[in-house]
Amino acid sequence: MPHRTGFRRVFAPLLASLLVAFGTGVQAGEVEVLHYWTSGGEAKSLAELKGMMAQRGHGWKDFAVVGGGGQNAMDVLKARVLAGNPPAAANIKGPAIQEWAALNALTSLDAMASFDRWDEVLPKVVADQMKHKGRYVAVPVNVHRVNWLWANAEVLRQAGVNEAPRNFDEFFKAADKVRAAGLIALAHGGQDWQDFTTFESVVLGVGGAKFYDAALVKLDAQALGGDTMRRSLETFRRLRGYVDAASPGRDWNASTDLVIKGKAGFQFMGDWAKGEFLAAGQQPGKDFRCFPAPGTAEAFTYNVDSFAMFQLKAWEAQKAQGYLAYLLMGQDFQERFNLRKGSIPVRQNVSMDKFDECAKVSAQDFGKTAKAGTLVPSVAHGMALAPGQQALMRRLVSDFWNNPQMSVNDAQKQLLALAAGPQKSPQ
Repeated sequence: MPHRTGFRRVFAPLLASLLVAFGTGVQAGEVEVLHYWTSGGEAKSLAELKGMMAQRGHGWKDFAVVGGGGQNAMDVLKARVLAGNPPAAANIKGPAIQEWAALNALTSLDAMASFDRWDEVLPKVVADQMKHKGRYVAVPVNVHRVNWLWANAEVLRQAGVNEAPRNFDEFFKAADKVRAAGLIALAHGGQDWQDFTTFESVVLGVGGAKFYDAALVKLDAQALGGDTMRRSLETFRRLRGYVDAASPGRDWNASTDLVIKGKAGFQFMGDWAKGEFLAAGQQPGKDFRCFPAPGTAEAFTYNVDSFAMFQLKAWEAQKAQGYLAYLLMGQDFQERFNLRKGSIPVRQNVSMDKFDECAKVSAQDFGKTAKAGTLVPSVAHGMALAPGQQALMRRLVSDFWNNPQMSVNDAQKQLLALAAGPQKSPQ
C-alpha cells in the first residue's frame, strides 16, 4: 500500500472515505447521483453500486432522469449547477467533461487516482478523456461497444438466416427473409439519439474506420461531401423501410424487447442492449446473437460511461463522494457492474472469466482495434464532438431519417454547413 501522508494533506475527504472502506468507523455521508440508467438491465447494474455504498453506511439519493442517450439528464444537470446545487456525481462523458471542468465546477480526483494508480490500469485513450489539463476530474466505469447488431436466434432460424451479415448487402437479404416470415425485420425506436446510433454504424460499415474518423470526428469537408457519405446516407435511408409503423417515439429498451420476445429479428444498438437480454433470462448464442454491425468487424466504436465529480461544500457529502469514486474504479465493482450492464470493465486488470461470449469478443476487439488504429469514439454518444455540435448533427441525421422529402444531396449540404459553422449550443 503506498505511503498516504501526501494523500491526507492533498485530499482529506477522500482519505476519510478510504478509512470507511477499511472499517475504521468514520461517520458516513450521502451521495446524490444524477444518471439516466432507468431500464431493467441498467437499474440492476446501478443496484450493485447502491448496495456497495450501503454496506459502508453511506446514503444514496437517486436523481434518475428518464431518457436514454442522456440529453434530458444534461438539461437537468445544467439547471442544478447554475442554481448552485450540484449533485455529488453526474453521468457525463467525453468532451462534456472538459466543458464542465473549464467552468471550475468539478473537483480534482488526482489524489485518489495516484493512490489507486489509475494511470497504470486505464487505457490511455480513456484516461485522457477523464482528465482536464492533466488532472483527473471524472471516473470511468466501463467500455461500451456501440457497433453491435443484435438478433433473436429463433427468428433467424425460422427465417432461414444462417450466417451473420458481413456487409449491408447481406444484411438487407437477411432482413428480407425476416420480413417474409411475417416479423419485424428491424426493431428501432424513433428517437433522435437512436437514429444517430444506427447512422454512425452505417457510416463505419460503409466507409471504414478511417472514413468514419474523417467524416464524423474531424468533420472533413471532402469526406462529408463525397461519394462514400452519399452511399452511407442511401444505406441509412434504406434501413428505414424495414422498421415497423409503431417505431416513432419508442424507447430503445422497448425495441430490444421486441427482439427478446421474437417479434423482431434485428436491432442496431450498443451493448447496453445485452443487459436487457440477460435481465430477461436469455443466453447469448442460444437465445440471442451478437454480431458486429455489417462491415464493422475490424473496427470498434467506443462509449465510456463515466461519473464527473462536482465540487461540494458539505464535509459529509465530500467523504461519501470520495468513497463513491473509490468504489467505481474498484475491481469488484467493475466486474459486478459490467456483468449486469452488458459492457466490459474499463480497468485492464479485471478478469473476463465470468463474462459471456459477447463481452469476451468485445474485450478482444477493443484491444485489437486499439493496436490497429480502428478504435474510434462514438459520435452519437458524445465521445467525440462538443455537445452543441453533436446535438446539431444528431438533429440533422434524425430529420433525414424521418423526412423522405429531404434528399441525399440536401443532407450532405447540411452536413457541410454544420461542419463549417460555429459550434453552437442547442436551443
